[in-house]
Amino acid sequence: MSIAARSFRVLLTLVVFAAALAGGWYVWRAYADTPWTRDGRVRANVIQVTPDVSGAATDLNVQDNQTVKKGDVLFVIDQARYKLALDQAEATVDGRFGELQQRRKEAERRDKLTSAAVADEAREQARTAVVTAEAAWRQAIVERDVAKLNFDRTVVRSPVNGYVTNLLLNEGDYATAGKAAVAVVDSDSFYVAGYFEETKLRAIREGDPATARLMGHDGDLTGHVESVARAIVDRDNVTSADLIANVNPSFTWVRLAQRIPVRIRLDPLPAGVTLAAGMTATVVVHPKAR
Repeated sequence: MSIAARSFRVLLTLVVFAAALAGGWYVWRAYADTPWTRDGRVRANVIQVTPDVSGAATDLNVQDNQTVKKGDVLFVIDQARYKLALDQAEATVDGRFGELQQRRKEAERRDKLTSAAVADEAREQARTAVVTAEAAWRQAIVERDVAKLNFDRTVVRSPVNGYVTNLLLNEGDYATAGKAAVAVVDSDSFYVAGYFEETKLRAIREGDPATARLMGHDGDLTGHVESVARAIVDRDNVTSADLIANVNPSFTWVRLAQRIPVRIRLDPLPAGVTLAAGMTATVVVHPKAR
């Protein structure tokens, strides 16, 4: 073998070795420094629709996983009792108003009489009766408005655009005021939460472009960093009964980086992509030039 051929082989080996080192260094830097994580989740606001009045559900207008618009009727609570209460309250308003009119006429008649015909005390009593009757009438109006509000709220509507999920309510079930009856996923609130190692946060800024790849979907969803969480639970520092720190001793040699949630706001979705809260995603942030 000639010296030239031998030199060429040595040079080629050195070039390949240098390329391998450069490639390995690039891959390591990309892995270690590029802000990315496989620990991502699709999230959305889930509205727990809670009735404001109690009663049996007489009309259930939705099915499980149905799409609803803001203001759509989800279910109706038995209205008979609340309609009777409203009718009674309206009758009370009419009665109180009639009594007020009578008291006003009596006070006007006494005011027209001279002091010789009616005592000043009687005039004062008549005026006081007018004030009392007017207060009773105003109170009756308030009670009527409350009864009307309760009647109106027997119709339970969706507060957001979204999807009914895990529907467990059936017609005839008793709905209790203050207890959630239907869950609605807000379709306008979907976002991706990426849980990044704390060592990656120095490269992440609000507004940075980001991509999210869902498991089982081809192509990336685009978006940008909306915010970074400012606190997570410290499991090693639990407040004791004496209100002092209860710090667990650590004997490990390896310190694991904590995971910090980063909220990714998604751009309009491509056609054919269906999101469900809880989906897993790989999230990559593309830092802008600083």
